[in-house]
Amino acid sequence: MNIIDALYHRRAVRDYVDAPVDEESLRFVIAAAIHAPNAMNRQPWSFVAVTDRTLLNRCSNAAKAHCLASLSANPHLAGYREHLASPAFNVFYNAPALIVICATEPDPMAQQDCCLAAENLMLAACERSLGTCWIGFAESWLNQPKGKDELKIPANHIAVAPIIIGHPHGDHPAPPRRAPHITWIEG
Repeated sequence: MNIIDALYHRRAVRDYVDAPVDEESLRFVIAAAIHAPNAMNRQPWSFVAVTDRTLLNRCSNAAKAHCLASLSANPHLAGYREHLASPAFNVFYNAPALIVICATEPDPMAQQDCCLAAENLMLAACERSLGTCWIGFAESWLNQPKGKDELKIPANHIAVAPIIIGHPHGDHPAPPRRAPHITWIEG
């Protein structure tokens, strides 16, 4: 798959077949992630790979509870109250694996570098016919002491990009894209 194909065909996948992702594929996508551009070549990232379904379910429940408890502080989440309260909803969409990209340095540039690594990881997964989705509902909880303890994230690291990964179930058509707003400044 060439890069343009990957850019145009990568999707946020929220429906997976019940099959594990092999360790070699997880290592492959992490290897692609570390080739992302990063400020001053600091490479300020670490990775946590989780394939334990029981742990993923426990983390999903804890992340949902954390989101529900913080709705008043996050009014943009209010529309998700019913969704988050549903026992059937799993924030990780029952994916067989989760990779959390963490910033190892406490500055905004390190977090931006992790975002670049996340895009590389998702494009590499697409090349392997794997689906991914960045799970925003999990970020805040993963940065709480209990979340960090659960996934063995060092206290001084910042969970930036929790990305689920698995074999997609069915097709995932492209959503429509708006035309970009471009300001041309010519000389």
